[in-house]
Order: sequence, then C-alpha cells, then structure tokens
Amino acid sequence: MKSLVTVLFVCLLIHPLLAQVSGNVNYQSSVQYTDRNIDVPFPANTYLSVSVKGLANLKADTYVAIFSVNQVGKSAEEATRLIDERINEALTPIQTKTGVATYVDMISFVPMYDYEVEKKVFSKKTYNEVPTGFELKKNIHIQYTDPALLKTIIATLANSEIYDLVRVDYFSNELEATKKTLMNKAKTLLQEKLKNHETLLSVRLDTVRKQLVDGYKVVLPVEMYRSYNAYNSSSLNLKKAANVNTADKNTTLYYQPVVDKEFDFVINPTILEPVIQVLYEVKLRVVKDVSRQSAGKEYLLVTPNGDLKNLNVD
Repeated sequence: MKSLVTVLFVCLLIHPLLAQVSGNVNYQSSVQYTDRNIDVPFPANTYLSVSVKGLANLKADTYVAIFSVNQVGKSAEEATRLIDERINEALTPIQTKTGVATYVDMISFVPMYDYEVEKKVFSKKTYNEVPTGFELKKNIHIQYTDPALLKTIIATLANSEIYDLVRVDYFSNELEATKKTLMNKAKTLLQEKLKNHETLLSVRLDTVRKQLVDGYKVVLPVEMYRSYNAYNSSSLNLKKAANVNTADKNTTLYYQPVVDKEFDFVINPTILEPVIQVLYEVKLRVVKDVSRQSAGKEYLLVTPNGDLKNLNVD
C-alpha cells in the first residue's frame, strides 16, 4: 500500500512539471495542434512528381526600429515646435552611437475640433463644432546593427515621452547568397531522388520529357508573432441567479517561426532569437509520352460476317 501511494504521488508531481515545460500557451483552450504526419499521395497516371523543400534560418545584420510620436498644440506653430524639440532632444545622443542612422517621417498634420454648446431660451441646446488646436504625428526610423542597442534607444526616447515602438524590421546582406545556397543544395537532393526512383522503378528518366518549377518565400519576424491568454478559470455551479465579474486577462505575444520538420534539409536549424527565414521549393514532373506508348499498336475491326480487318486510326 505504501508503494502504491508513492507511485501516485510521483505521477501527480510529474504532471504539472510537464505542463510548465510545454509552455503557458497550452492553457488556452482554443489552441489546437493539427495532425502534421506525412501523407504522400500516389502520383497521377500521367506523370511522376518529385519535390525538394529547403529552409534557411538567417540571422539579421541590420535592424530598423520605428517609433511613433504624437503632439497636440493650440496652434500649428506650437505643435510643430513642441514635437521638434522632443525629437531633437531624443535623437542627439542616439546619433552619436556607432552604426546608427536616423530618419524622421512626416505622417499627418490635422486640425482638432470640439463641440461648443449654444444655449437658447425657447429651443433645445445647439452643439457647434469649433477648432480647438492641431495634432501632429511623425515617425522616427532608427537603423542600427547591434541588437543590444535597442534597449538604450528605448530608454533615451522615453526621456522625451516617446514610448510607441511600432515595429522592428530585419535585414540581411546575405539574403541573395543564402538563396543560391538553398537552390544548389536542393538541386543535389533532387538528382539523388531521381536516381532513387530510377532504381526503384527500373526505368531511365534522363530521356523522358520533364517540367520543372521552383520558388522562394521570405518570412520576416514581424509576421510571425502570435498572441494568447494564459489563465485557468474556475467553473461555477450557481443555483441562483448571480452577477459574475471576470478579471481582465493578460495577453502575451510570442515568436512562432516556421517549423522545420517538413523540409528535406535545414540550414542553421537552431533558433535562439527571431531570424529571417528563407524557404525554397523545387518541383520536377516527369511526363509520360503517351504517343510512344501507343505506337506500334494494331487496331482490328470485326465485321458482321466475323472477318477481321485492319483499322487505320490515323
């Protein structure tokens, strides 16, 4: 009996540990992990299809962070002066950093309106829209090469009341070279697959007609963030009507890259930080020559008298 209690205790202890290893995203009931088992369809009767997929995880060497700045003023001159003072104060220390370039983008400059109540003795109140000031919006583009510098940039901009980080774009000078590497490696694997098919089918594929198509796809980190709510709410079994006030749940963002389990090969498979992902696929279709297969066939026509005559189908 004592050993049985020990086994139950160990099982209860392991269960929450496994849940934490899998991540809090599994607390969300709407998360579904679809079946991704391989299912290779048999090719159609007219052709044999061979494909190779490759994936490369490319670390960025240049980043561009975009911050939004909003300023309100009673006049156009006041709004312009205030926003320029904030931006210049923030960018002066940032521009002294190594490998940093900045650009200020004009977004919008519009008047603001409010309602003024007009009171009359023998009629209802009248609300008149009147101008109250101006709203000016600009974006700050900051290019940098050291990803650790973003922390300093955010702290410096916060001193000038600039908090809105819109997005961070990733760039790499090795993108074109990576595309060529993917294509060359996929070409080698495609030739190996064709030789394997020749061995299995006991045929020669170098003399038949073929069709080939390929393509690239570049996935940036800004496109691959997902959101979820991590919480575990209790279920209430209320016998009488009652008001239930639910608490606001915190929404979390996490980086979800393209999973590499469905590719023939992966370059730099280990991902520690958000990366630029380059996908490449090449497909080759071997077309069977129907005209050669039907060549040499003889068609016969049976007459009502039982005689056989050659039939010219041409």
